[in-house]
Amino acid sequence: MKAIIFDFDGTLANTLPICYFAFQNVFKDFDKKDLSADQIRAMFGPSETGIIRENLSNPNKEQAIELYYKRYSQYHDQLVAKNNEVDDLLRYLKEQGIKLGIVTGKAKRSLDISLKALQMESFFDAMITGDDVINPKPHPEGVIKALSLLGVERDEAIFIGDSDADILAGVQANVYTVGVQWLPEYQTLNFTVEPNSVFTCVAEFTESIKMGFPIGNK
Repeated sequence: MKAIIFDFDGTLANTLPICYFAFQNVFKDFDKKDLSADQIRAMFGPSETGIIRENLSNPNKEQAIELYYKRYSQYHDQLVAKNNEVDDLLRYLKEQGIKLGIVTGKAKRSLDISLKALQMESFFDAMITGDDVINPKPHPEGVIKALSLLGVERDEAIFIGDSDADILAGVQANVYTVGVQWLPEYQTLNFTVEPNSVFTCVAEFTESIKMGFPIGNK
């Protein structure tokens, strides 16, 4: 294994609460709608700008997008806590010479806000955001692009995510897939597409890496 590619929201950082909060602000202010977290999660796939452009009825979509980023940045520190176990994992992987990538549906603007706030900017060798693909997950385009940027073959990398879309993207890219439910908020309770492995604890995954991951099909 030469590279690990991660999803971001719900996988590397517990950012789903700030995503829900910012979207709820937008749809309340512009469409006078009170949306639940489940209703917002059902829109996931495109980047934040794509979600607003596709789902907001109000024609002032650019203003709505600006409000999203304003709230996302303004409340990030209150709603997103730094996770020391995830930081330790990333640091360990870098020390082992493993290349790290991100494939996320987030726009680059919000990813940059989160990486800076969580002091994660220096860990990653390649980042593919929702701005960088034509086809969002579960299409494998983002994973395939990340493999190319990292300079690794499909059998030399694994893709880690917390949603069905992540796992399906990894399967279609023909890489080893890891489903995770290790943060307080994650997107999929029961994966409909079975990952090669599932972890509910960061420490358990870290230990498996030290023992020579992949550890076999689950």
